[in-house]
Amino acid sequence: MTWAIENYPVNEGMGTPLHSSLSFDLTVTSIYPALLTGRYVEIIPESAGVTGLTEALARQPNYSSVKLTPAHVQLIASQLVETTNLTHALVIGGENLLAETVRWWREQSPQTRLFNEYGPTETVVGCCVYEVGEETEWSGSIPIGKPIANTQLYILDEAGEVTP
Repeated sequence: MTWAIENYPVNEGMGTPLHSSLSFDLTVTSIYPALLTGRYVEIIPESAGVTGLTEALARQPNYSSVKLTPAHVQLIASQLVETTNLTHALVIGGENLLAETVRWWREQSPQTRLFNEYGPTETVVGCCVYEVGEETEWSGSIPIGKPIANTQLYILDEAGEVTP
């Protein structure tokens, strides 16, 4: 939580929307950084689905951060009309993030910071992060980044041995 508070813009904006089940791993770093910095958490009914989240983003462009999967990012972009600066940050994780998935956000909401957070399946929350920037290659997969504080990453081969 300390790392998330120091590295995501949770002190900016008003808080975060909670758009998934409390049992879904992304809620850990959605809820607590907002609450620990005195921001609010807006609970969007699960029954509202991605449309409910899209409506919340259009209604409240000053969220501190929103945690999503790449599938959510694509669906929301397809539902939103052309606009700018929808939120301070999108923290995207849970599956491979392709450059094409975040292109709309770069073009339509250029002030929104985009983070590729890797590791939710393996560690319940992200263990490494890459912030999409001007230097990011706009084809293929977005890099998974570097380990967060107090974390080490090891790449293992099929035999479970550390690779160079």
